[in-house]
Amino acid sequence: MMAQYLEIKAAHPDALLFYRMGDFYEMFFDDAVEAAAALDIALTKRGKHQGADIPMCGVPVHAAEGYLLTLIRKGFRVGVCEQLEDPAEAKKRGSKAVVKRDVVRIVTPGTLTEESLLDARRHNFLAAFAEVRDEGALAWVDISTGEFRVMPCARARLAPELARLTPREILLPEAQAEEFREMVEELGAVVAPLARASFDSTAGAERLQTLYKVADLEAFGSFGRADLSAMGAIVDYLELTQKGKLPLLRPPVRESGARLVQIDAATRRNLELTRNLAGGRDNALLSVIDQTVTAGGARLLERRISSPSADLEDVTARLDAVDRAVTDVDLCEAVRAALKQVPDLDRALSRLALDRGGPRDLTAIRAGLEQAETLAESLSGQELPNLWTDARQALQGHAQVCGVLQDALEAEPPLLARDGGFIATGYDAELDDLRKLRDEGRGVIAGLQTQYAEETGIASLKVKHNNVLGYFIETTATHAERMLAPPLADRFIHRQTTANAIRFTTVELSEMETKILNAGGGALELEKRLFERLRKVILDRAAEIGSCARALSQLDLYTALAHVARREDWTRPQIDTSRDFAVTGGRHPVVEAALKVSGSPFVANGCDLSEEAAPIWLLTGPNMAGKSTFLRQNALIAVLAQAGSFVPATSAKIGLVSQVFSRVGASDDLARGRSTFMVEMVETAAILNQADDRALVILDEIGRGTSTYDGLSIAWATLEHLHGANRCRALFATHYHELTALAGQLPGVDNATVAVKEWDGDVIFLHEVRQGAADRSYGVQVAKLAGLPPAVVARARVVLDMLEKGDRQGKAATAELLDDLPLFATAPAEAPAPKIPEKDPVSEALRAISPDELSPREALELIYKLKGLSSQG
Repeated sequence: MMAQYLEIKAAHPDALLFYRMGDFYEMFFDDAVEAAAALDIALTKRGKHQGADIPMCGVPVHAAEGYLLTLIRKGFRVGVCEQLEDPAEAKKRGSKAVVKRDVVRIVTPGTLTEESLLDARRHNFLAAFAEVRDEGALAWVDISTGEFRVMPCARARLAPELARLTPREILLPEAQAEEFREMVEELGAVVAPLARASFDSTAGAERLQTLYKVADLEAFGSFGRADLSAMGAIVDYLELTQKGKLPLLRPPVRESGARLVQIDAATRRNLELTRNLAGGRDNALLSVIDQTVTAGGARLLERRISSPSADLEDVTARLDAVDRAVTDVDLCEAVRAALKQVPDLDRALSRLALDRGGPRDLTAIRAGLEQAETLAESLSGQELPNLWTDARQALQGHAQVCGVLQDALEAEPPLLARDGGFIATGYDAELDDLRKLRDEGRGVIAGLQTQYAEETGIASLKVKHNNVLGYFIETTATHAERMLAPPLADRFIHRQTTANAIRFTTVELSEMETKILNAGGGALELEKRLFERLRKVILDRAAEIGSCARALSQLDLYTALAHVARREDWTRPQIDTSRDFAVTGGRHPVVEAALKVSGSPFVANGCDLSEEAAPIWLLTGPNMAGKSTFLRQNALIAVLAQAGSFVPATSAKIGLVSQVFSRVGASDDLARGRSTFMVEMVETAAILNQADDRALVILDEIGRGTSTYDGLSIAWATLEHLHGANRCRALFATHYHELTALAGQLPGVDNATVAVKEWDGDVIFLHEVRQGAADRSYGVQVAKLAGLPPAVVARARVVLDMLEKGDRQGKAATAELLDDLPLFATAPAEAPAPKIPEKDPVSEALRAISPDELSPREALELIYKLKGLSSQG
């Protein structure tokens, strides 16, 4: 046995080997040591190898999926080595014969299909990057749904595209694996290096032709050498990991980067589109707007938010589809109610194609198709937008498959086919007979006993059973003489004589005994064959079922976005080919949702970056006033609009945005030797080098990571470059008030500020964006609100007054003032005594009142009294 293990392990050195031993998967040697530590299970030993104990650990087969998930999340690959024959078959070859085993599958992060190992509402992509000469391509697949796509991708675009897709595993040629490893791991994925032969474009084309059983790939589109290289590497890897059982992949689709809004990794992180800054999903845009009711709809919504369209026709069609659900509330809610009954068709279909499915996948297909037929019927005869019409068409034509599955399957089948009991009674006569024998064997034998008693005329005749003879007929010696004589002797066969009775059998009883003993196993084997027959029925219609699943997801998306739009009072944006960006009453969807929980209102603000106004706004105002929220909300409105959603605003007119760039907030990157300022400059450089005239750029506090004059000069030059070279639409927030002078010099720049009000030395944030520039930053007041000690706040006021006075009088005067302003006082400056407000007679009177105890007359008299006190004040 150990020799077999070592041979199989040698063929899979880079994977932990789950070696099947009866009801357990066992691991040995270094695999056992690593797995025991990763899974926190006991490490034992089994036998010796070259004189040393063999480390061993194991996990139960029935609980293996949970352990697999833990190992995959910790970066391991797992080879599942199964028994390929019954141990009884092995024993026929000799008592020491070893059961045949081999690896049937290598489990990796990008090749998961089990429901318990996947997030139902997210894709699980496996990607591959290839370069052929000067061309690059990125291909990706989700084998749990069949999604298969490829796009041209230069090396410089790899990081942004991977940030958009967030794959779990990335295939790279061995020569490039280390070069890209750091970038890939930053995105939370793992690198799988492959030999150069896996990326051969000619071999890749042949693999694809074999997979889709076509002589030419032109029917699927025009693919370049780099495309074929990347897609071929994926198919090769799937053949390797799935051991020849290739998943059901849809025909590959070639995407064009020009048809999507370009969003780089830093912008996705800053805007928190699908994940928050900590990497979770709470309080990200997706979590706030996700009202989908199906897993497929949730995955589609994430794709749309991650990849907004830059094609006007696509955006308009999607908005039309959502608009239909917004205006017809009854239709929208009826569709949503039906969709709540729809299981995950894509993943059920994929598991069946990989031969990892079970009876519940069959019933999932049945339930989904039944709901599709019901929906199609409810939508018939209605005038619908084009996308709704296309979806309705895909929902029809599944009655025959539904009928077969309805007749064949129990309502609530078991999880595994090997458990049996999932084929409905009445579907197969042979199965019904086997089940009757299995479940009603005693009754069948009693029937034979009655029959034999009537034939022989012996009322006391019994049919009995023991472990030696099995079933037999027993009667007394007196009565036995009749059975031993013709004509009964030809039918009843003598088997045994005892002191008190004689025992017989019949050919019929022997056959019945065999049937009863084999009925359970026979019923199970027959059910397995029927399962395969039903699986084939479904797979023969896989293309149509896949189209139906996509249609259901699309309807879920349209109605979910409509539900959000009505609930949150969102409006349809007007999208055109201009360079306008005019938003009235815009709101930040995530911040607004958070404020609703606390019962606070969100202050809406407009933004007009149109050509007639000014494409660039220079935004000033104190910290905590809402500048960053204002910047982000406008970027999110653009993303939502071009994803095909209504937007949180009173109105919005948006000329198609080609790119969204955001540089908001900063942190250092010590692992790569980058300071906060360096990170800021790298991100700013990426924007200035890439933004075109249809881009939307939001920048916050450029230059704040260095000295005042360095920072001011960088911010100044950056603003001029955005205006003169990039010529894009931009929101530029800053604390450098000197920049506000540029609004008078650059025709495309206008000043805006977030309004505040000062009261008794404190600052009150109004969160209103107005035209004009802030007069100062209110930093000391914000520091006071943050809870700095009063002595520090008071000292800061003194220093600020001295510095501002020096700044007005020139550099020499500043130096002279600083000489008079020691950095450290011998004793901490005392905070000014708090101002005690004068007593207000109205307030004093109100404090003394208990409203619950006032009668209506007393309340009226109190109003007159308060009015008098007020006039006296």
